[in-house]
Amino acid sequence: MAGARSIEPGAVEASAPQRVWYTSYGSNTHLGRLASYIEGGRPPGAGRAHPGCRDRRMPSRSVPVELRGALYFATKSTVWGGGRAFYDPEQEGRVFARAHLVSASQFADIAAQEMYRSPGEDLDLGPVLRSGVARLGDGRYETLVCAGQLEGLPVLTFTSPWRADEVTPVPPSRAYLRLLAAGLLDAGAWDVDTVAAYVASSRGAVGQWSQQAIRALVTE
Repeated sequence: MAGARSIEPGAVEASAPQRVWYTSYGSNTHLGRLASYIEGGRPPGAGRAHPGCRDRRMPSRSVPVELRGALYFATKSTVWGGGRAFYDPEQEGRVFARAHLVSASQFADIAAQEMYRSPGEDLDLGPVLRSGVARLGDGRYETLVCAGQLEGLPVLTFTSPWRADEVTPVPPSRAYLRLLAAGLLDAGAWDVDTVAAYVASSRGAVGQWSQQAIRALVTE
């Protein structure tokens, strides 16, 4: 089993890269789930369909990475009915993630759909590449984060503007958690017990989802 790829920290020199690593730590770790944001459609178990990206090609590559920070679940998803996954880069710890190599326009369109906005406009990535964080709004997934670079291309994701301990934890739904755990397992860097223990220890899942229950989700 291959390990997670290493991310080079620091600012990215390019201000308008053509390709980026969209790095998912939630349900979009699962390629089938990600396809609904790229190709359009409704993923199994979800309550809402997505319009898709202007560029409907799937990522040319997807690799496992680990981000500095912590995973937590909060707010209530209108798509899944439970808590959403968020990333707090200021917390101590590590976040298992999957970096998808996509075009900059695809990243913009995926981010727009996560923000409940209409896709179709490119993002100015200059601010987040220079400072590491750029806030596009006050809502969930409206804060861009650049964790560094991989193979000379920026490693980008999005999260909420609040810290993990500033919001009430909300446990994720069964369908959402199954995709998240299965996507991490498919990445090939972590075995099922490692993934189950990682998710079960995350804020919002603690006390609600045991390691054994999460393991059962991806092995049943």
